[in-house]
This record gives sequence, structure tokens and C-alpha cells, in this order.
Amino acid sequence: MSTASALAIRGLVKAYQPGKPVLRGIDLDIGPGGLSAIIGASGTGKSTLIRCINRLVEPTAGSIVFEGRDLVQLDRRRLREARRTIGMVFQEYNLVERLSVMENLLCGRLGYVSAWNAWWRRYPQADIDRAFELLDIVGLSGFEHRRADGLSGGQRQRVGIARAVMQNPRLLLADEPTSSLDPRTSVDIMQLLANLGQSLSVPVIVNMHDVDLARRFASRIIGMADGGIVYDGSPNDLSDEQLRAVYGGEGWLS
Repeated sequence: MSTASALAIRGLVKAYQPGKPVLRGIDLDIGPGGLSAIIGASGTGKSTLIRCINRLVEPTAGSIVFEGRDLVQLDRRRLREARRTIGMVFQEYNLVERLSVMENLLCGRLGYVSAWNAWWRRYPQADIDRAFELLDIVGLSGFEHRRADGLSGGQRQRVGIARAVMQNPRLLLADEPTSSLDPRTSVDIMQLLANLGQSLSVPVIVNMHDVDLARRFASRIIGMADGGIVYDGSPNDLSDEQLRAVYGGEGWLS
């Protein structure tokens, strides 16, 4: 792995059915900072790639080296330890609906407290102070006692982002974080992810469909088609010809 890489993926294959790979030998290096957007048509393997990184989906073959450790080879205990440092933002938010915003944020610290203290919801004061700080950063100051099921989609995604940051991540993954949101809220969420990545000095990898949003906020775009990478470079260099290679067809570009 290059010394400039925080994450190095080599020969990554995922087949949900034997002989039908969704990922076909992905090689990818992610540097220590910046926001990388993965784009591509539905079914091309974008979400599978994101979820293989933290092994929410188990790879079929290949290696995923993060901070010098191959995540694919880790046992359950060491994988839990590694996941503490990999924040994840989900398309459908994955909040505990009956819990308050504050309680959902503190779920980001579950990997750092004992099971007993987690059961009784006993968290260090430093964690509580950090949660209040993050609520202010994501624009939800004063929402700490609101139940998650009473929030709008954009507010829920802000809670999901803050929960991921509560882990003190050294890598932040986001799986289609704007797909359920309106255009204005989508811009706000992407700006928040970009700002947090910069302020935390961690790489952010976002799987998304919106090419315009990717161009606006990403420092690097990775285009996928048929389980492989067909474009990897600057948003400024992403041409219509390359977009046709990513998505296929002609008419949708007009």
C-alpha cells in the first residue's frame, strides 16, 4: 500500500451467487483526506463496495487494508475494534426510532463503553459534551430530547451523520445519503459531509447517483460499470463520453 493511502483495496470480488460476481477484482487506493464520490447505474456494485469496506457485506476474495490491517482477515473481536474507527452513514438513516436524538448520537459510543453502562445508558460526560457540540455543528441544537420518529428526512440524516462522527472515525463512509432527500436538503447534507471530512482530516467515501452533486462536492469521482471501475479522476475531467461509459446510452445526457 502506498504511504499516501489510508485505504488500499486489491482484487476485491463479491459474488452473492457463485459465478455471478457483483464486484470484479476492484483495485482502489483512498488517500488520507478529501471526499471521493462513487457513481454508477443501479446494480453496478456501488453499495456492495461501500459495505465490503467495513464488512457489512463479506467479500468473496481480495484484501481491504486500512491503517495497515487487512480488514478481510480480522476475526470478530478485531473487526469490532476496527469498526470503531469507520463511521457509516446509511441511506435509510438506521436510527432507533423510539429513542431521542441524544440517545441515538450516544449509540456512536457503544464500542467504547461496557455493555453494563450501555444498558443503563451511562456515558462519560465528555461523550455527552461532544454530542451537544455535534448537534450544534449539524444544525440540530435544541433537538436533543426529540424522538427520532418525529424528525424530517433531512434531520434524521443529520443525526445519522453526527452519530457516525461520535465514533471519532478515521474513515467516513456514506451509502447513498441523499437518495431520499429533496434537492435543497441533499446539497446541505453533502456540504456537511464535505465540511466534516475536512475538519476531522479524514477521507470520506460517498456512494451516490446525482452526478451534479458529485461534481460539486467531490475532489475525486470513481465511476463504476458492470462491477468494475471505468473512471477514476477529477470531477473537472469527467466528460460526457466517460459518463456514457459509466451509465451507458445517449439520451439521458441531452
